[in-house]
Amino acid sequence: MTLPPLSILDLATIEESGDIAAAFRHSVDVARAAEAGGYRRVWYAEHHNMPSIASSATAVLIAHIAAHTERIRLGAGGIMLPNHSPLVIAEQFGTLAELHPGRIDLGLGRAPGSDGATFRALRRTHSAAESFPNDVLELQRYLGDKIPRTQVNAYPGRGTKVPLTILGSSLFGASLAAQLGLPYAFASHFAPQALTAAVSHYRAHYVPSEAHPEPYVIAGVNVVAAATDAEAEHLFTRTELNRVRTFLSRGRERELTADEAAPLMDSPAGLEIRGMLKYTAIGGRDRVREELAAFAAHADADELITVHAAPTRAEQLASVEIAAPLA
Repeated sequence: MTLPPLSILDLATIEESGDIAAAFRHSVDVARAAEAGGYRRVWYAEHHNMPSIASSATAVLIAHIAAHTERIRLGAGGIMLPNHSPLVIAEQFGTLAELHPGRIDLGLGRAPGSDGATFRALRRTHSAAESFPNDVLELQRYLGDKIPRTQVNAYPGRGTKVPLTILGSSLFGASLAAQLGLPYAFASHFAPQALTAAVSHYRAHYVPSEAHPEPYVIAGVNVVAAATDAEAEHLFTRTELNRVRTFLSRGRERELTADEAAPLMDSPAGLEIRGMLKYTAIGGRDRVREELAAFAAHADADELITVHAAPTRAEQLASVEIAAPLA
């Protein structure tokens, strides 16, 4: 089986120490390793009010990473458009595109990327999600050059034509991406249930566009790579525990310890969280490549965006390097 292009989704994970600056330094290390290892792009996801994720100011983080790398594509996977004015996003990513020509992507999601209270703190309303299709079109116009200069334009932004991708985990995103003739990225790294149905729907209903005459699918997949298959399997066991601990710690005054989380692994909540890791490639270099190729065939994907899910920064970076296309 053929291995398609590989990319990386980086959440700028904060370790238990809470050292956010260290998380940003690690993201630079990951991007540099990705660049050296032949990955196609690195994306950063917008999340809010999550103490373990530092990528909330996504455009700012992309600018920082771009300044510390040379050629790898960088972008948002994604910007949660209901949280923002399309004009502001056009200006932010137009600025990035002018500073780093040919390197900037813009993935767009419909979910708020936060809880209800945080959504209100962002001064948004739930009705904002209902205008997502129109907001995507408005943003696309701002990044083009067809709006008369006498009207509202994005400066920077106008004429940059930053490439857009629709993100999703359901048929809604698949339908919209197909209708607009845009690439589609499915979040199968944490929402595996509708992967095959959504991709099939997208390909069957795709309307060719000038920029994208053919459909293009990016599928998310977790990766736990280590020096040997046995080490990777042990690392995945720890990764599952860390995922359950992190998720079940949300809303608590303090995070659960590993010992406190262990008895919850087989609880209904624990099993649901572990199910999010259904699509995970585990092993040494050869086995990981085989599993990634098999997943790409299953997902009917043109590109895979990998999430290196190991619990520590050192293990994440090692996983990135072991699984790299040029390793």
